[in-house]
Amino acid sequence: MSVMTLRIPDELDPSIKAAAKAAGLSLNAYIVRSVRRQSVIDAAQQLAALGLGDDLCGDGDSL
Repeated sequence: MSVMTLRIPDELDPSIKAAAKAAGLSLNAYIVRSVRRQSVIDAAQQLAALGLGDDLCGDGDSL
C-alpha cells in the first residue's frame, strides 16, 4: 500500500470530513472510495468516446 500526502483546500476540508462521518467511513476510506468511483467514471467515459460502451452493456445497462 502506498502512502500519499494530500493537500485539501481549507474550504473543502469541513465538507469532506462531514461527508465521511455521514457515510460512516474514516476520512481515508471516504477519499479512497471517491477516487475509485471517479476513476471508474473516467474509464467508462474513455470507452464511450471510443464507441465501445454499447459492446459492454447488458440488458438495461448503459454508460
